[in-house]
Amino acid sequence: MLRSLRQCALILIFATLLYGQGVTEGQKSVPPVPSSASPSPATVGGSFSPYVPAPAPDPISEANRHYRRGEFDAAIKTYNLVLQQNPKSPDAYAGLARVYLKQKHVDQAYEIVTQGLKATDSPTVHIALGEVLFRQGKIPEAEQEWVNAINKGYPNARAYWGLSRVRTALSLYAQAKQMLDKAHELDSTDPDIQKYWINSLSRAEQIQFWENYLASPTNDDAETRADMQHRLDYLRALQNQPHHSCHLVNHIPSMETNLLRIMRDPTHITAYGLAVSVNGKKGKLLLDTGATGILIDEGLARKADITAVSETNIGGIGDKGRAGGFFGFANSIKIGDLEFQDCRVSVIEKRSVFGDDGLIGADMLSGFLVDIDFPKQKLRLSPLPTRPDEKASEVTPPTAKEGSGSGGNAPSGEAGSNSSAQSSPPVHRAPRDRYIAPEMQSYTQVYRFGHHLLVPTRIGDSAARLFLLDTGMQITQLSLEAAEESTKVHENSQMHVHGLSGSVAKVYSADKALLQFGHLRQENQDVVTFNLSHLSDQEGTEISGILGFTTLGLLEIHIDYRDGIVDFTYHHP
Repeated sequence: MLRSLRQCALILIFATLLYGQGVTEGQKSVPPVPSSASPSPATVGGSFSPYVPAPAPDPISEANRHYRRGEFDAAIKTYNLVLQQNPKSPDAYAGLARVYLKQKHVDQAYEIVTQGLKATDSPTVHIALGEVLFRQGKIPEAEQEWVNAINKGYPNARAYWGLSRVRTALSLYAQAKQMLDKAHELDSTDPDIQKYWINSLSRAEQIQFWENYLASPTNDDAETRADMQHRLDYLRALQNQPHHSCHLVNHIPSMETNLLRIMRDPTHITAYGLAVSVNGKKGKLLLDTGATGILIDEGLARKADITAVSETNIGGIGDKGRAGGFFGFANSIKIGDLEFQDCRVSVIEKRSVFGDDGLIGADMLSGFLVDIDFPKQKLRLSPLPTRPDEKASEVTPPTAKEGSGSGGNAPSGEAGSNSSAQSSPPVHRAPRDRYIAPEMQSYTQVYRFGHHLLVPTRIGDSAARLFLLDTGMQITQLSLEAAEESTKVHENSQMHVHGLSGSVAKVYSADKALLQFGHLRQENQDVVTFNLSHLSDQEGTEISGILGFTTLGLLEIHIDYRDGIVDFTYHHP
């Protein structure tokens, strides 16, 4: 008995020594993390901390638990009780800000972190401020908050997660993975980090994760949970399917084909499309930089014999909610001289609202440099620049979408949503950072959120805001908030806006707006304005407008999806 007690005492002393070492290691200064403008990636490292039993619940832990379970009222109450006892609690201020962000109260979140910084100049509050700034569309400012916190010796998981989101949006995919791996290493229990990191796992592991995640209370809204459930259903369905790998069967280096007019009436063009053959059945699909993959209506799907693999909901602009739909696979998709095989398509269970047979996202062609020449009504595809460290023969094949989008996003109900699970494996399996070739130095750097390209755009002399590049939207638009800050706004019952989710209930006109993007300036009168908060909430950052066909239809647009850059050229008549 004595011997057993002595052994237990020795084990306890050894464990205490290990724990003490873990604390000492954790207090070491961290390597400096550069901003995305720096030439070298951040160093990712860290020390091992042995398992330590969780302490007894405290008020902050209780509030965090309420927050993660979606019990927002209880979380707010508990955080406020903490602030009553300790008005300088950085954890309480940061927690409240995150609750308000989840509730989509962005202004309240900013107000609470501002109060928090007046009370305490804590890295914890600065990290929460970064999250608020990111949601406001102030991405460089958000990045700087997280970089500063880490470089001051505060290696926080959410700071690294935030930096991963920034680097992904900037097409710095190698850096993004480093940051995400570090975030997961520091806190593998954070649901936000988990939902991004899970995409690196096998299909079976992803299924297990989503089953466990959706079986528990979460702080996701109903629409987000529905998207997650569709993702789970899709992954389960793929288990009973042969392996699908969308690939280009004729690897041609370049191509040119005609753009087809899509008419609102005999005299008004609303957009341009492409002649596309799906399983040998011809259709006309609207060429849409605001969509992804292939979306077809039920008529073309029936002719092409596309069968359902799993159900989904499909939506876009509009207030009528999402429409029913499903995912299926096409044996053959032909676009001009290109032929893709074994590709996923989305099917909407109604006739298209655009008068054509569906949509084709321009990112379907993301393995090429995409040239959309509206004045000459041509689509041209050419090779992407060869990186300095690779030979021309090593360039990623045209169907391998390098760096696929914003981690953690399920195949959602967005128009033409197309999972990266269908893409061919790239030649370079490890993620790579963008490369901007010398001849492309004048291109505009955009933020890429999945298939969406967000273009920094000024309204008059204001600071740059983020506008969605959307050739499928007929009219250039401002968000209601951006319009009210820059010009006079009037409700306009004569204006009608329609999308995949039906019509927009309340539409306004902005008197005048001078838009500046790329190297161009365009003055607009009576700009269409409506609430874009739903779109901003989906992306997780503020979208202040949409560059639609009324603006883009005058331009030639070059898009390099791989490197996240675009170029706009206005050709004088």
